Amino acid sequence: MYSLELTKPDGRRLILYSREAINPDIVAPSPFTEPLNAYPHLRWHPLRGEWVTYAAYRQGRTFLPPPEYNPLGITTDPSHPTEVPAGNWDVAVFDNRFPSLGPIGDPPSLIVPSAPAVGHCEVVVFTKDAKASLGALSLAHIELLMEVWAERTAVMARREDIAYVLPFENRGAEVGVTLHHPHGQIYAYPLVPPVPSRMQQEAQHYYEARGSGVLQDFIIAEREAGVRMLYEGEHAVAFVPVCARYPYEVWLAPTEPVESFVHLTPDQRLDLARALKTVLLKYDGLWQRPFPYLMAWYQAPVDGKAHPEAHLHAEFYPPYRTRERLKYLAGTEIAAGFFAMDALPEEKARELQQVEVTVE
Repeated sequence: MYSLELTKPDGRRLILYSREAINPDIVAPSPFTEPLNAYPHLRWHPLRGEWVTYAAYRQGRTFLPPPEYNPLGITTDPSHPTEVPAGNWDVAVFDNRFPSLGPIGDPPSLIVPSAPAVGHCEVVVFTKDAKASLGALSLAHIELLMEVWAERTAVMARREDIAYVLPFENRGAEVGVTLHHPHGQIYAYPLVPPVPSRMQQEAQHYYEARGSGVLQDFIIAEREAGVRMLYEGEHAVAFVPVCARYPYEVWLAPTEPVESFVHLTPDQRLDLARALKTVLLKYDGLWQRPFPYLMAWYQAPVDGKAHPEAHLHAEFYPPYRTRERLKYLAGTEIAAGFFAMDALPEEKARELQQVEVTVE
C-alpha cells in the first residue's frame, strides 16, 4: 500500500492511498480556505449515565447536492475545488470539515457537566467513481480499503486521548446519508461508546468463564446450524444471526478471533473482502436497486492492552422490513431499548441465500 499525506488550504489533513506509487506533485484541494473555528462539546446525560456530543454547526454541511456539485468528486476546475484531487489514487481520507468530535474548544457552563469533545472524525472516500458502490469495487480495492482502515486505526491508537476507533458506512438517504458518493467515516472516541462497551463487557465475562470468545463460539454454532449462512470461506464468514434485531441484518467476521483490522493476516483480509463483497452483492441483487444500510465495524479498544476476548466483525443494519415498507425504530426500541421483530431471521436468510452472485 502506498500513501501520500497532504495539507488542505484550511489546515485539514488529506491522505491518499493506492496500490501503486502516487504522484508526489498532487496538491490537496478544499472547498474552504479558512478553518471552521467552531468546536463540538459533550454534555452529561444524568439519567442514562453517558455523554452526548453537540455540534450544531453540522446543520450547515452539504446535503444531497446534484452530481455536478459533489464535494467528494475529483476536482476538475481549480476555481471550484472539491475535497479530493485528480490523480492516481484509489482511496482518500480527510479530516471531516464538520466533525462531531474534535477540535478542542472550551465547553459551555451548564446545569449538567460538560467537557471538550475530544476525538477525531475522518471521511473515507472509497473510490473516485461517484457512480460506484462498495460492493461494486474489485476484491483488490476492498482489500486496500481494509488496509486503510487498519492504518487509520493504528494512527488513532497512538493518541493518548483516543480509546475506541469505529469505521462505518451509511448508505442511502433512508439511513441519513447526505452525500451519495461511495464513502464512509471513521470516528475516534475519547472513551469506549455505550454499544461497543456493552459488547466488550459481555465478551470479557464470556472469555473469563469459558476461555474462548463469545463470537468465536457463536460462529461455530451458526456454521453447524447452517440455515442462516451467506458466506463460508477458509478464513471468514457472513450470516444472518439467529438473534437479528433488524430484517436482513448480517454479521461478517473472520472465523478466528482478531482484535482489529491491524491484526488481520493477508489471507484473512482477502477472505474478509470476499465475504463483504458477497453480502453487498446479495443485498443489491435481492432488491434490484441500491440497498440502504448502516455497516459498523467493531474492534477492540485501543488502550494498549491485549484483548483476547475481542473479535473484529461488521454488523449491517438495513432499514427495510418488506419490499414496500421501511423498518424504523419504534416505541419499544427507542423508549425501552427492547427490540421487536416481525420477521424471522431464517426467512430473511433464505431470501438472501437465493440471490446468486459472482465475486471476482
